[in-house]
Amino acid sequence: MTKTNSPLLHQKRAAMKSRILDTAREIMRKDGVAALSIQELARRMNMRAPSLYNYFVSKTEIYDALFRFGYQCFDQYNNQLVLSGDDWQNDLSILMEGYMTFAIQNPELYQLCFERPVPGFVPSEESLQLSFGILQRYYDHVRDWLPQLNTDLNEQQLSDLLIAITHGLTALHLANQPDLPSGEGRFGSLIPAVIPILGKAWQNNLRAHKE
Repeated sequence: MTKTNSPLLHQKRAAMKSRILDTAREIMRKDGVAALSIQELARRMNMRAPSLYNYFVSKTEIYDALFRFGYQCFDQYNNQLVLSGDDWQNDLSILMEGYMTFAIQNPELYQLCFERPVPGFVPSEESLQLSFGILQRYYDHVRDWLPQLNTDLNEQQLSDLLIAITHGLTALHLANQPDLPSGEGRFGSLIPAVIPILGKAWQNNLRAHKE
């Protein structure tokens, strides 16, 4: 009997954990990522707070599960983007707009994954490895662009520069006009302007080397 019921019990447990995480996301989206509390989470789940510990041993484990889920969602989202592979300006524009769109659609996951909103929270090694793998794929994109560019920056420096620009515009967009889509608003509309500015800078770099 135990063996027969085991898969069903496993499914029920997985479903409950999923409900807990969905409810945690609702709290984080409304009140802020750092505002998540076991008491409020239990109240919304119509449970006693100690009962939550049957599914997650701590609030940190909930954060970690959402951190990992956020990167999984971000990775799936990026895999749906259609990149040319041979036009860095087009591909960078797509990646920047995709990053901002993901953040607009999933602000609580974006903040947890790409900012430091929870004091003392350190993702698990498993979750960090997932995030590093996604970062490495971004480095791979940039490495493929390098033959098209004229810059003294190496692969990592260039990647970090582009990430900083993308993240900066996205963070400012969310802080000021989070209801507007990517490509609109005070900061979202700047994405199309960034690409030619970078292209001109690297073109000037080539001219300087020739001189």
